Amino acid sequence: MVKIYKPKLEDMWFRQELLADSDTMSYNHAYGGTIDFPKEYWNDWYNDWVNNDDVDYYYRYVVNENDEFVGEIAYHLDKEYNAYIADVIIFSKYRRRGYGKEALKLLCKAAKENGIKCIYDNIVLDNKAIKMFLDYGFYEEYRNDEFIMLKKDL
Repeated sequence: MVKIYKPKLEDMWFRQELLADSDTMSYNHAYGGTIDFPKEYWNDWYNDWVNNDDVDYYYRYVVNENDEFVGEIAYHLDKEYNAYIADVIIFSKYRRRGYGKEALKLLCKAAKENGIKCIYDNIVLDNKAIKMFLDYGFYEEYRNDEFIMLKKDL
């Protein structure tokens, strides 16, 4: 149903649009909602996340059967948690079509292929995506007043 695509620098317009969409970023309300990603940030961010051989950073677009960009997947080594943290964002206009579940599977597969043993996600408590992660085999590691930390052994 979906595939992953390693974006080119000139494709960063989609990430900019994705992060600026208030419906898409509504899950991020506790941390300010939308995220500014101006063009002057693209090159440095791209070199850190996409154009590298560092297994501690992974980023790809999610592409549907019509070759449309529908979201992003990523993981990174978070030094605060000393853990690989997942990121799955599907553009709001493409949600409820199964893309998120497929994207999460592809992200876990890529992480495993890159030698990562387990992956986490810290999800704000009222985010509906928690169910998707639990349905895919993540389990609750712990929670606090802000978020639930989910973990999946790969």
